Amino acid sequence: MDSTSYRLIPVAHDDNTSKASVKDTANSLGTHDTLRYGQRSLADDISTGNGLQRRLDNWEETQDNLKLNMQRNLYGLHAPVRLMMERKLVGYNPHFPTLKQSNIHLDILMGRDETLDATDLFADPIMGPEFQIHSDMEKKRRI
Repeated sequence: MDSTSYRLIPVAHDDNTSKASVKDTANSLGTHDTLRYGQRSLADDISTGNGLQRRLDNWEETQDNLKLNMQRNLYGLHAPVRLMMERKLVGYNPHFPTLKQSNIHLDILMGRDETLDATDLFADPIMGPEFQIHSDMEKKRRI
């Protein structure tokens, strides 16, 4: 997506992706040439009927880009850079990875502090899986 876009809703189709059919990647025998074009995947072969799912997936990103572009034009380049830096600092969580933590600071910076999601209502730490603190910390610290 263009960084200077004032788009309110995401595009229905993505022009940046190039889809190659089996005809485009076929060798002299008529089969897919794996050595030249890599492994085939079913996700690339299946096309969705409408762009609604793509629009829903890109909704938050598009709204965030709009807000950052508006801030850049109103306050200068420092405003979105500072906001992104604050988001990165607040998003870092040095605590145990298995413990469910709510990051209210990041929610405020992202503008999600006044909305309710299903995770806000139905997240129950008692019903969660067994904690394996040592293996989770080793995974997080790449030990």
